[in-house]
Amino acid sequence: MSWPVLTPATARYGADRDAERRSAVPTSSRFRGGPLPSQPVSPLRRLMAPILVLVLAATMFLVARLPSASADTRAEIAGRFAFTELPIELPPGLPERSIRTVNPKYEHIRSWISSVGASIAVNDLDGQGVANDMCLVDTRSDAVIVTPVPDTGATYQPFVVDPAPLPMGSTIAPMGCTPGDFNLDGRMDLLVIYWGRTPVVFLQKEGATALSNDTYQPVELVPQQRTDDGVYRGPLWNTNAVTVADFDGDGRPDIALFNYFPDSQVLDPEGLPNVQMNHSMSHGHNAGGAHVLRWSGATSGDDPTVTYEEQVALDPRYATGWTLGAASADLDGDLLPELYLANDFGQDRFFHNVSTPGRIRFNLAEGVRTPLTPKSLVLGHDSFKGMGVDFADLHSRGRFDMFVSNITESWGLEESNFVWHNTAASPEAAREQLSRGIAPFENRAARRNLAWVGWGWDVKMADFDNSGGLEVVQAAGFIKGDINRFNWLQELAMANDLMLREPAMWPNAKPGDDISGGNPVAFWVREDNGRYVNLSPELGLDEDTPSRGISVADPDGDGAQDIAVARQWGAPAYFRNTRGDSDNHLSLRLSRPALAADGRTPSTTGTSPAYGAHVTITTADGRTQVGQLDGGGGHSGRRSFDVFFGLGDAADRPVSVQLCWRDLNGQTHRQTIDLTAGRHDLLLTDRAEELNRR
Repeated sequence: MSWPVLTPATARYGADRDAERRSAVPTSSRFRGGPLPSQPVSPLRRLMAPILVLVLAATMFLVARLPSASADTRAEIAGRFAFTELPIELPPGLPERSIRTVNPKYEHIRSWISSVGASIAVNDLDGQGVANDMCLVDTRSDAVIVTPVPDTGATYQPFVVDPAPLPMGSTIAPMGCTPGDFNLDGRMDLLVIYWGRTPVVFLQKEGATALSNDTYQPVELVPQQRTDDGVYRGPLWNTNAVTVADFDGDGRPDIALFNYFPDSQVLDPEGLPNVQMNHSMSHGHNAGGAHVLRWSGATSGDDPTVTYEEQVALDPRYATGWTLGAASADLDGDLLPELYLANDFGQDRFFHNVSTPGRIRFNLAEGVRTPLTPKSLVLGHDSFKGMGVDFADLHSRGRFDMFVSNITESWGLEESNFVWHNTAASPEAAREQLSRGIAPFENRAARRNLAWVGWGWDVKMADFDNSGGLEVVQAAGFIKGDINRFNWLQELAMANDLMLREPAMWPNAKPGDDISGGNPVAFWVREDNGRYVNLSPELGLDEDTPSRGISVADPDGDGAQDIAVARQWGAPAYFRNTRGDSDNHLSLRLSRPALAADGRTPSTTGTSPAYGAHVTITTADGRTQVGQLDGGGGHSGRRSFDVFFGLGDAADRPVSVQLCWRDLNGQTHRQTIDLTAGRHDLLLTDRAEELNRR
């Protein structure tokens, strides 16, 4: 928040305005016999406007910080939850570095440059029917690792996913791993993004019988020439955000990638000195840019392939923000998912999907500002530091809301998280507003006590006690060290934007320096008054190692969702949900027929995730919730493909489930069925059919 400052220039401006007002008085209003005599302007009058602004700002500040929950209330709410941390097994012998080698121009801020890359995803990689496998990036070794979820009956040893024989190099580092069936052959693949090269898709081979590095065939997502020495010399992408969805409605998974730094040798100690930083703290538009890739073909077998073609889907004016988070969901009921970009150093962007089969296209939509709404709390007009985003039905109204992490450090860059409350009365109403470029959202973070967490990163909304309401898990923390350097960062934030692009103008951020290094993971739970309380300390989630990615899944199939956390320069963590009674839930595994070996016709045996399938449930007590099969979005954490709902006290009666999906031909289907509590595997063709009844 910026506060008004009274300066001599301000006072002089006030006096000039008074003079203008006196000269503008009509003749009929002047004293008879001559003009209105000059009246001295009192100093108090000159101060009234800034004083009023300060009083209003202070009042809003105090109102926003209502008293927090009492210790008794916190303990009572915490009693609904229980987690046990289990160690994640990693391959032996990996290095444990604590910082990266960087371009010489970044050497004095190498801790800052080394502050991202930890990622985690939980999914069913081995095809056993339950999401009990992990793909994670451990920054200490810069390794992409596949490992079993702890204590779920491992059938393989942890291993590193190796991109050989594709060209690589010592100046390339992985930034994230997204599971998915990218060639639609019914086997789960891995999409890995990097700093220093274009992404790689690791496709499962048909003949593989158990998970290992040999299971996967590495394939260039963007075709590159092979090199004789095995050193990568292609485009220098520096990717930090990805979301996977069927954007054009053809029944195939498309990929949207967003590069943070411009194409340059960020991690090369001998790199060219053409690297740069953001050219503004509030309007940074000089990042690496967006790459939207449309699925165009695939084959399976022991030499599988998948091909994508890049399309200009976003207006270039809005496609070069410093994107750290991206997510998608269908708001207007056409099964074409909208897109949100959480941008560091300036405006987040929200896009209405207006694609047609074969042509991906998004139109910008923005919030509407009211007289009482600060500019930065209007969607698309903020000057904040977007770090992560998630779509979910936070208020159980049958509509997708959004939670966006920002930098909200007290006595630091105290901005605000966003809780974008969906204000559209229906999908049809959303479509009408989106078609006019209006994003139907208003921020309710402060009134929900969700505005401030520290230095936020990834975020996931999920129901961990099966009450029918969602909790919020949020990664946090930046650089861990011994000396607080936030004063330097504050000076940087107040610097002239013209200076920021040049790395030499940035203050030191080296090993030993600390910037929000002690922020723990937050676990937000709703109170009866509608506000949220962070129960991380009560639940043992408050380890102060900076975290980055959050994944949510039910790996042991006990009906209680667990949490996996990727930590920056620390061991990843896994928290098993041990709350006990877990029968009051509905878990849906939604699939479509896979493609045959030719990559064109439906398979008669295998199944593939039903990307973008939309689910609305109505329980016997009249509550409505909405969810989707999320193909992968956020900052660096990926939830499993299971669509999960807590049922609260209504688990003893059937649940009305409305399913909406696209088949492999892109045709839309809708069907309403009644299901009992528990897990259900549904095959979606032209109708929904439960697999265990086939």
